Amino acid sequence: MYKSCIKPVMDFIIALVAFSLLLPVFLVCTVLLFIVNSGTPFFLQRRPGKDERIFSVIKFKTMTDRKDSNGVLLPDRQRLTPVGKFIRKTSLDEIPQLLNVIKGDMSLVGPRPLLVEYLPLYDEHQKRRHDVKPGITGWAQVKGRNAITWQQKFEYDVWYVNNLSFKLDLEILAATVFKVIKSEGINQEGQATAEKFQGKSPIEN
Repeated sequence: MYKSCIKPVMDFIIALVAFSLLLPVFLVCTVLLFIVNSGTPFFLQRRPGKDERIFSVIKFKTMTDRKDSNGVLLPDRQRLTPVGKFIRKTSLDEIPQLLNVIKGDMSLVGPRPLLVEYLPLYDEHQKRRHDVKPGITGWAQVKGRNAITWQQKFEYDVWYVNNLSFKLDLEILAATVFKVIKSEGINQEGQATAEKFQGKSPIEN
């Protein structure tokens, strides 16, 4: 009942109210990123949602498109602008995803939507993360976000799918606020963003 009926309605109402309240912040971030990113404040990317249905996730663009002399994008850390770093640190880059929730592609709470290119790399257990809508925040995010291993993330994601409830969602939302305030787990050690998932290693198999 909660998963199929109550949760979608709550997602829509809360996301709509939250986006309305955060609209001034959204507009300020948009203008600042429009300036530092030469007219491209938003980042859209195709991601798999529930049942692996592809949709376009929207976030604030916190990195520029700067390239080296060979036309190759510079490392993430070098492309992360001061404005982008602040927006990422404060998790303001997630605000546009409220539009994805309002549209129905995402939930407030659920496994984070990852790259489409990862789909062939998942084992049957990991694929279960797509049994529910992806979320702006999730169990893996409050347990470490980008500071934990891929294996840990997937274990947390599947655990959430198996234990989804109203109480758990409230717990995750409350923990997310605490994490945002403390700016915990945003990056992997020594990196601006998380390393890409490469699939299971021979040792893990």
